[in-house]
Amino acid sequence: MQIYPCNQMEHVMAYIFNARLQIIVALGILLALLLHPVSSRADQSNIELADLQKIIAGDHRAKRNSARDVYRHPFETLKFFGLKPGMTVVEIWPGGGWYSDILAPFVKNKGKYYAAGRNQDTSNKRILASIKRYDAKLQARPDLFGAVVVTQLSQKKTNIAPAGTADMVLTFRNIHNWVKFGFERTVFEAMFKALKPGGVLGVVEHREDPDEFPDPQTLSGYVQEQQVKDMAADVGFEFVVASQVNANSKDTRKHPKGVWTLPPTLRLKDLDREKYLLIGESDRMTLMFRKPMK
Repeated sequence: MQIYPCNQMEHVMAYIFNARLQIIVALGILLALLLHPVSSRADQSNIELADLQKIIAGDHRAKRNSARDVYRHPFETLKFFGLKPGMTVVEIWPGGGWYSDILAPFVKNKGKYYAAGRNQDTSNKRILASIKRYDAKLQARPDLFGAVVVTQLSQKKTNIAPAGTADMVLTFRNIHNWVKFGFERTVFEAMFKALKPGGVLGVVEHREDPDEFPDPQTLSGYVQEQQVKDMAADVGFEFVVASQVNANSKDTRKHPKGVWTLPPTLRLKDLDREKYLLIGESDRMTLMFRKPMK
């Protein structure tokens, strides 16, 4: 065993201490570098969510539309689906543009928004008037909607976006219409084709009582959740997860004019108006599906 003089021993101990200190500092730096990307991603996500909230609160949205937020929960719904500003997003049958007001501004700088609307060659005057109003809406605000790409979706027109390019396809309260006219499989196939492998399909739909016998035409406007899952699975989608963000336990689903008895339609007009206003909008499923990677 080697014995060091006192002053030499102090140098040895100091060396050992400094070496250990350097190791601790190096480990600290390494840990910080490893954690930094996680922190950066979290910060970026928070910024994106704040931007989404700002758009939802924007004065470009009509008051009659923002008044529906309490029932439709756009922030929570889009957060659940995983919307990001750099995504290519397709919305199916955007109608009057309730969600276009949110989606188009959110992705316009880094991503792309396709509005897959109704068949423009239709002879249906109501649909043609709806298309005209939507087009006018887009043209009135080029700062918000100038980059929107309008496509068409019908039984025979299914190229809603270039195949395999979409990160996300969204549909809000539309499936009952497709079922009524018997082309739901055509639409699900079109959505599947548009998505990239790993892309997300987000569905919000009026939810039927699971204990009721399924209506093959969904004339009430309500669809059973299992029906939707089966439609998606039949064309290759994988079910990921469900959210109750748009659930409404007050909705009995037993209304004289189906889902349209409730607000915002209120098809019975003043008859039992307060009763249906207290119920609010329909009970809705919120489902996420994914296109398999292979």
